[in-house]
Amino acid sequence: MATFKDFRNNVKPNWCPGCGDFSVQAAIQKAAANVGLEPEEVAVITGIGCSGRLSGYINAYGVHGVHGRSLPLAQGVKMANKDLTVIASGGDGDGYAIGMGHTIHALRRNMNMTYIVMDNQIYGLTKGQTSPSSAPGFITKSTPKGNIEQNVAPLELAISSGATFVAQGFSSDIKGLTKMIEEAINHDGFSFVNVFSPCVTYNKVNTYDWFKENLTSIEDIEDYDATDKQNAMRNILAYESLVKGIVYQDSETPSYESQIDELGETSLAKKDIHIDETQFNELIEQFV
Repeated sequence: MATFKDFRNNVKPNWCPGCGDFSVQAAIQKAAANVGLEPEEVAVITGIGCSGRLSGYINAYGVHGVHGRSLPLAQGVKMANKDLTVIASGGDGDGYAIGMGHTIHALRRNMNMTYIVMDNQIYGLTKGQTSPSSAPGFITKSTPKGNIEQNVAPLELAISSGATFVAQGFSSDIKGLTKMIEEAINHDGFSFVNVFSPCVTYNKVNTYDWFKENLTSIEDIEDYDATDKQNAMRNILAYESLVKGIVYQDSETPSYESQIDELGETSLAKKDIHIDETQFNELIEQFV
């Protein structure tokens, strides 16, 4: 059985010291090992940005794709080989700006995979500009007088778009985050995990201490029911999305690929799809 170390490779991450993404990487590696996966059974697909580098730091199949396009790639991988555990990942800029269209449709499509967004409320790789999750008034190099736009609400967006597993973690709580990702991997459907992953270099507002003071664990909310969509939405609004834990889970809606008869029991990648000479000639005759 694989261990945490089996999911490590010899590539040293070049994130800034103290970056929250280190903990997210470790949580993914630990979660994969804890649920009994082997490195060759996992595919990590990422977009562009600081968080997009993740696929190169984990010993598994990986693709470092195009900006905002990790989800189309990941869904293609899952459709081609449904036996793989597919994890897509990226930052808030990657998923909530250029990739927002893909995010919404992946949420409603409910393919059996996990999407982890490392949300630091800023563009870090391009050295500190406001992102879609930056709060109004947030001062950056691109908004010296303060951000005048409303920030996206990932949890509300995910639930209203039809996601069947919605969770939010904090990179400082690696034990809780690991367990959360385990639950996401085991969920039969699209699992969306937004992770507050502080940028220690460019975001001096949403720091580790700030999140520790402002986040409320869902376990501490009285009468919280993660299977009740209205209950989840009501509490998200009441706590201004500053919660951590499994926010909503629907175990009844079937996954996308389970409803496609052509996929059958065998993954497309393992099917014998060759045609013999007779079939080839019959096909050619249709075009001659």
